Amino acid sequence: MHCPNCASKNIGKISTNQFYCWNCCIELTLENDKLLLSQVEEDGTLTSLDDLFDDTQREAKANGF
Repeated sequence: MHCPNCASKNIGKISTNQFYCWNCCIELTLENDKLLLSQVEEDGTLTSLDDLFDDTQREAKANGF
């Protein structure tokens, strides 16, 4: 399993379909074989990063999820 943002293998599991990259500090959510990427803000809210990646980069199978 690799982070689509930084290619790190340092991924932790938050819940059933949610993961966290400890290298670049983004949250990854697996939904319908696509990854939804979010930046965790200082106040705990999530900001979507999906617009920074195309569909092939967000495909879960291509990233080893």
